[in-house]
Amino acid sequence: MDLQTVKNRFEIVGNAPALNHALETAIKVAPTDMSVLITGESGVGKESFSKLIHALSLRKHGNFIAVNCGAIPEGTIDSELFGHEKGSFTGATDARKGYFETVNGGTIFLDEVGELPLGTQARLLRILENGEFIKVGSSKVQKTNVRVVAATNRDLLERANQGKFREDLYYRLATVPIRVPKLSERKDDIYLLFRRFATQFAEKNHSPIVQLDADAIEVLKNYPWPGNVRQLKNITEQICVLEAENSPISAEILRNYLPVTGNYLPLAYNVGENSGFQGMSERDIFYKFLIDMKKDVSDLKKIVIGLVENTSNRDEFIKNNKEDIQHVLYKDNYYPQETYEKPVIIQPTPVQPIVRTNVIDVPHFEEHDSLGSTIADQELEMIRKALVRNKGKRNKAAKELGISERTLYRKIKQFNLESI
Repeated sequence: MDLQTVKNRFEIVGNAPALNHALETAIKVAPTDMSVLITGESGVGKESFSKLIHALSLRKHGNFIAVNCGAIPEGTIDSELFGHEKGSFTGATDARKGYFETVNGGTIFLDEVGELPLGTQARLLRILENGEFIKVGSSKVQKTNVRVVAATNRDLLERANQGKFREDLYYRLATVPIRVPKLSERKDDIYLLFRRFATQFAEKNHSPIVQLDADAIEVLKNYPWPGNVRQLKNITEQICVLEAENSPISAEILRNYLPVTGNYLPLAYNVGENSGFQGMSERDIFYKFLIDMKKDVSDLKKIVIGLVENTSNRDEFIKNNKEDIQHVLYKDNYYPQETYEKPVIIQPTPVQPIVRTNVIDVPHFEEHDSLGSTIADQELEMIRKALVRNKGKRNKAAKELGISERTLYRKIKQFNLESI
């Protein structure tokens, strides 16, 4: 099947080289039974690729199921995927088939596969290698014939280096990797997608098709679209509802619907590709900064106390602790080599020893975890308020907080918030 036919059949809009390459790879791998790993940012349409692969495969008449691994609590995900026996855990009043048993002969799409717990990853690896699995609470080995298509917006190799994802599972999943480009890499496709969404909205609601003027088209193309295609569709529909009488839409009107983007963290942290911050939310980066700052303050206290207690021999103390002092005052994290020149420590002029005529009490600095406690208290309060605002609905609270449901379940247990 040629590329244009596939685009027409699955309503895929765009001609960007990166998009065409991803589609061509999907078309080639679809008739096989190989595992596929689809990577790309949230909102780029990774699930559409999984459906395309299933529809063009020999399993097209079998079942297809999409599972969001990040939305299933850690305590129940094994039961959801592999099933359980009656009485295997509290609440297991009946035996239950898991997705891998239900979709036997078909395709399962594991979205956010990077969020799987390590124990579940081991079970998944066994299915990929020999098609075997064991239900929770059972000792009987069962067989299944399921094709796995996985997707993630994380760097799984980086997570493997951090011990959060099995490297052998990564290579088993990524038999054929497909990268779906983000919308900002497809500038010429953005207006085509806008027209498609505006046309679909008009047909569905029997309304005129909203148009953009030339300046608005340029604004549309040059916007970074952090939410990708999903965000573009959402904004297009907003404009179709609220600005239909102002068509063609001007650049000024369009800008009112485009959220201001940019990094507003008041930090000088290096958050580049090799910084270790990739995939972390701004909140997580901020917490990490506070924790690092707490450690630096503690180290600085020790240096100050050392200087006070070694008044008669400061030169020797500075010489012996030079590396620690440099580490605290001129950290690479705050001053990237490529951006700033590191200050050079100038050795102080020798100081004459001070003779004490009276005993001076050196203040005792106790190590408090006040900053850490403040962070925990703040996190607890944020979670509590989100749960109250959403009337205890954890999926909505997790979405508001920008974390997965599994993470929220863990935090609720950690902070004893089950009663909300």
